[in-house]
Amino acid sequence: MNIKKNDNVKILTGKDKGKTGKVLQVMPAANRVSVEGLNLLIKHLRPRRDGEKGQRIEFPAFINAANLALVCSEMRSTDTSGF
Repeated sequence: MNIKKNDNVKILTGKDKGKTGKVLQVMPAANRVSVEGLNLLIKHLRPRRDGEKGQRIEFPAFINAANLALVCSEMRSTDTSGF
């Protein structure tokens, strides 16, 4: 996998198609990548104690690396990583 942590990538498919972001985590064995601020999921947390309110937490979910393209910082062009 040619995508590394802190690389800038562009999403090619899905609900966030065309958006760019920075890579937070990489799971090479599963071929998955987590991108900052993109592919956000919401997790609902129940209140633990009386009087406490429940919460909604947004977190970036993992995306298949085949659906990403590296963004060249110098030329602002994209390049799909070789598999």
